[in-house]
Amino acid sequence: MVARRKVAVVGVALSDCGRVDDATPYALHAQAARRALADAGLDRSLVDGFASAGLGTLAPVEVAEYLGLRPTWVDSTSVGGSTWEVMAAHAADAIAAGHARVVLLAYGSTARADVRAGRRTGTLSFGTRGPLQFEVPYGHTLIAKYAMAARRHMIEHGTTIEQLAQVAVQARANAALNPEAMFRTPVTVDEVLAGPMIADPFTKLHCCVRSDGGAAVLLAAEEYVRDCRTAPVWVLGSGECVSHAAMSEWADFTVSPAAVSGRLAFERAGVRPEEMDFAEIYDAFTYMTLVTLEDLGFCGKGEGGAFVQKGRLRVEGGDLPVNTDGGGLSAQHPGMRGLFLLVEAVRQ
Repeated sequence: MVARRKVAVVGVALSDCGRVDDATPYALHAQAARRALADAGLDRSLVDGFASAGLGTLAPVEVAEYLGLRPTWVDSTSVGGSTWEVMAAHAADAIAAGHARVVLLAYGSTARADVRAGRRTGTLSFGTRGPLQFEVPYGHTLIAKYAMAARRHMIEHGTTIEQLAQVAVQARANAALNPEAMFRTPVTVDEVLAGPMIADPFTKLHCCVRSDGGAAVLLAAEEYVRDCRTAPVWVLGSGECVSHAAMSEWADFTVSPAAVSGRLAFERAGVRPEEMDFAEIYDAFTYMTLVTLEDLGFCGKGEGGAFVQKGRLRVEGGDLPVNTDGGGLSAQHPGMRGLFLLVEAVRQ
């Protein structure tokens, strides 16, 4: 039996992000991958594992081919925005077990440019297939789903719309410190509430931006770490959980799958929420940040509204900086943003 190896993240990078009108998704994959390899100081020939939600019908084969890779370990898990956290866990397990030495996770999307150019890829929706085809035509879109969940949290726990707006305000404050963020101008609670209504109770700034961009992360076995330029970020533990796709199967709108995956990750890593210095949390909507903070154990269920007040999520002056780059609410959100969370966590 092969002894399990330690695994570290040794390189991370973003492609050009925000408004990128002159690149393809493949090009953004490649740009991010090249930059991550340069960050690590590793040669592409060492990469024998590849993970991507990919493009086309043979993900990740088509992207690997485009990048000139011939991997002997691949992963094409697709569970939405958190795909990348699951892939990173799978990659770490594969490396630890000796099935790969260096694994590249890569993503690229022209989500914003596709819509502006009227390209068909910008209007394709997973809501037109599978069980969601029986909900989405009747208004149960992704935005509406989380808006209804937020309203349920407000009814059950007294969470206020002003508290949810605080998440957007503090995300923008963090983005103001990030020169790569798409939107950096500070906003107030009143400005968030005065925005156009998208899906009650969400106004525009309660929802993530739509951008172009790519990201890449390299994980490596411990024996390759010494050859890297950057200090390693060791993988301590992970957890995963999926609970539903259709809204009708969401058992409790006030609880997310993070209640399970977070507990597993903390247990496996041997650490506690109160030991964390910062957190990177998926924030397609302000409610996602609030409910995930609760479910990860940073505060009790129903206490998220009070927790996010008083600037606690800010890089400057907050006791738990959250989404230090500005998150999907302000920095960038090209679709499946989970890989960008990993990049920012490693940079921090």
